[in-house]
Amino acid sequence: MPELSYANVLAAAAAIREVATRTPVLTSRHVDEAVGASVYFKCENFQRVGAFKFRGAYNALSRFSAAQKRAGAVAFSSGNHAQAVALAAKLLGMPALIVMPSDAPPAKLAATRGYGAEVVLYERMNEDREALARRLVAERGGTLIAPFDNSEVIAGQGTAAKELFEEVGPLDFLFVCVGGGGLISGCALAAAELSPACKVIGVEPEAGNDAQQSLRAGHIVRIPVARTIADGAQTPALGELTFPIIKRLVSDIVTVSDAQLLAQMRLFATRMKIVVEPTGCLAAAAVLNKVVPVAGKRVGVIISGGNADPSLLCASLGASPTAN
Repeated sequence: MPELSYANVLAAAAAIREVATRTPVLTSRHVDEAVGASVYFKCENFQRVGAFKFRGAYNALSRFSAAQKRAGAVAFSSGNHAQAVALAAKLLGMPALIVMPSDAPPAKLAATRGYGAEVVLYERMNEDREALARRLVAERGGTLIAPFDNSEVIAGQGTAAKELFEEVGPLDFLFVCVGGGGLISGCALAAAELSPACKVIGVEPEAGNDAQQSLRAGHIVRIPVARTIADGAQTPALGELTFPIIKRLVSDIVTVSDAQLLAQMRLFATRMKIVVEPTGCLAAAAVLNKVVPVAGKRVGVIISGGNADPSLLCASLGASPTAN
């Protein structure tokens, strides 16, 4: 299989142009003053389904043959890829079967079903979601679209960074959250082409730093499913496709705590008036907590999604869900 390149990102951009939202880039005087840098937030919380995942899912499903469309798409996801595949399948007129954890945020479960997909639940801590999905494909048919280890998914995710660089120009740093590595891989491909001097920094939850360990070790490190509020970053290992790109193009991978994610959710809500889910806060939390020195630099931050559980959002604001 040919090595992924920026050409794949360009092809994805053409495929999704008429259906995906070109999300806004926001700035904050408060953030700039706090870190002493110019920070540009690419707001994928305003993307369709509330997350960047729609880009990759639609790009992948749009390339299905007629026979594949009849059989439909199968996916496994904690929530955002699930919603993305469900909506893309609906728009393209095909069925979708999604394997989701039983403890997924209720809003993500409801949205996935609302887009018309069939949902099969599994226990996150003791069942293998990929094995279950592959068994369902064998039993029922359909094409499995992995949430990150798929070339068309990776290329689609890279369009977020492509749009950011097109809008704000070259950057010194680009901070991106890391789960299985699809988003950061695609973004790194775009950065290498559009802003070659930009350092791409991945950010994980402290409890689930498999990507950080993998980058340090030079090979994929698998860990137990992390206990963290960043449900989109609970992936136990990077993918066979994403790791080589990360190894080649990502400068470093750092971590932040769940407490820092809650604080970042609050900052986004109170200072920038936007709702961001915990995983979507990873990259910003690393910048605001100065995990990497960025003073005097031009900094890009990918906000990956906004599908925050209401009770968790209220907790970040220091209020109960029923408070007036």
